[in-house]
Amino acid sequence: MSLTFHWFLPTNGDSRHVVGGGHGTPATAFGRNRPPTVAYLSQIARAAEDLGFVGVLTPTGAWCEDAWLTTAMVSQHTERLKFLVAFRPGFVSPTLAAQMASTFQRQTGGRLLLNVVTGGESHEQRAYGDFLDKDARYRRTGEFLQIVRDLWEGKTVDLSGEHLQVEDARLARVPDPVPEVYFGGSSPIAGEIAARHVDVYLTWGEPTAQVAEKIAWVRGLAAKEGRTVRFGIRLHVITRDTAEQAWTEAHKLLDGFDPDTVKSVQAGLARSESEGQRRMLALHGGNREDLEIHPNLWAGIGLVRGGAGTALVGSHDEVAERIKEYHALGIDEFVLSGYPHLEEAYWFGEGVLPRLAAQGLWQHPFAPTSAPAAQVPFTS
Repeated sequence: MSLTFHWFLPTNGDSRHVVGGGHGTPATAFGRNRPPTVAYLSQIARAAEDLGFVGVLTPTGAWCEDAWLTTAMVSQHTERLKFLVAFRPGFVSPTLAAQMASTFQRQTGGRLLLNVVTGGESHEQRAYGDFLDKDARYRRTGEFLQIVRDLWEGKTVDLSGEHLQVEDARLARVPDPVPEVYFGGSSPIAGEIAARHVDVYLTWGEPTAQVAEKIAWVRGLAAKEGRTVRFGIRLHVITRDTAEQAWTEAHKLLDGFDPDTVKSVQAGLARSESEGQRRMLALHGGNREDLEIHPNLWAGIGLVRGGAGTALVGSHDEVAERIKEYHALGIDEFVLSGYPHLEEAYWFGEGVLPRLAAQGLWQHPFAPTSAPAAQVPFTS
């Protein structure tokens, strides 16, 4: 099975520095270096498409541009790239969301993937008019996905749930293909929802032992539901011709972290109700020292950014080896990013992907089947 790689659209802005934001914290000033215009995001998207990334993730929240609208516009500047659109079930009715997804599929030729984000920050949810607590939000997500999936199957849906109610709901046209549903969450109730409803379970980049535990947990829950799910991981990357060059880039990013900004961001993230965010914070404890928490796994990003806070750092060969380690655990999809996103896409796409292709672990998803295998590029 060929590994699947996705890139990231920085709809909160891009920079040669780490752009913060997420989980209730605002985007940092560095995001103004490269504003998230449709022209710039389309440039990243076209690069990702050419390099062999299957899709691009777009985030959701008050700290970034709206994912639905942005990807709809950027899709018109690409041909085959898919869009992993993050959205929060509590903000849109399930029938309308099912209809939006169906429209997106038809207008883009089937290039929508959905990343369901339940929302781990009550204070941010309340700003959007959502006053449920965290567990209630997850139960609502379960009802939401039940309705949406039934609608996508062409069913007429009547449901009177704890949080959602629809009557005689149906779609005039169902999506073709049906979008795959991606989902992440580390709390017990998140695991239950994943086991019942999702296609791909996403985890943030933790050391391999912790990732293995999470995969076994979700796989076991899914088996009890008579289902199987695939697994993906969300990571940043800093990959160069040599390890020394890569770590120089990582240290350069770290040197750009203003102590006051780190303190402010860490205080904001400490309020998070997200179990996944708590696990990210525990990897570095707000400390600038000892940030390589596993071979080639660096926790420095999480000092100034919410959500995914770790990066694979090393030579192209080392990064390829770490990817193989995660794959051996059961990870088949990798959702990656790097600063700045345009340049870093090329570093990974031209440095790591050919090495994985040479080992039979990856093939360009848009290349003709008769195309010769990719060769490892010459480096000096």
